[in-house]
Amino acid sequence: MDSPRPSLPCPFAKVHPSQLRRDDEFYMWLAYNEAIAAWQEDEVPIGAIIELDGKIIAAAHNQRDSTRDPTAHAEILALGQAAKAVDNWRLTGATLYVTKEPCPMCSGATLMARLKRVVYAVPDAKMGCLGGAVDLNTLPQSNHRLTITRGLLEKPCLDLLQAYFQLKRKED
Repeated sequence: MDSPRPSLPCPFAKVHPSQLRRDDEFYMWLAYNEAIAAWQEDEVPIGAIIELDGKIIAAAHNQRDSTRDPTAHAEILALGQAAKAVDNWRLTGATLYVTKEPCPMCSGATLMARLKRVVYAVPDAKMGCLGGAVDLNTLPQSNHRLTITRGLLEKPCLDLLQAYFQLKRKED
């Protein structure tokens, strides 16, 4: 096995939102912090938080490269943590906060997990499947529907992603 990849210096600082207002923005800032943690591990900076009844039951970031696992997306890892936390694969009533619109795999997993809501920052017109390229949430055959909130903290999350890829291109 190769030695761990060196971390890329991240010019972005983690944000410490007030615990007094646990609203959508609060949880998205925590997902943003997870994205910074991904960057620091030289992973694509995408972070996810799952909240249920005001409690954080999962926090994860991309780990595809470090684990060599194509399914180790922030959302999938967070869904697994959340299922363990509540001892049930059905995450009814839970909300996923993620810094980029989920891909086909992750969008399908959110539906299968029966989440109540998905809140994402950056839309993805190429691979996003909750309104970007397609919307799996509108499949007529589906027996579950998510409530979707798009674009929350889009600018800081987009700035983070764009800066990461600009630095990676310079590195190559």
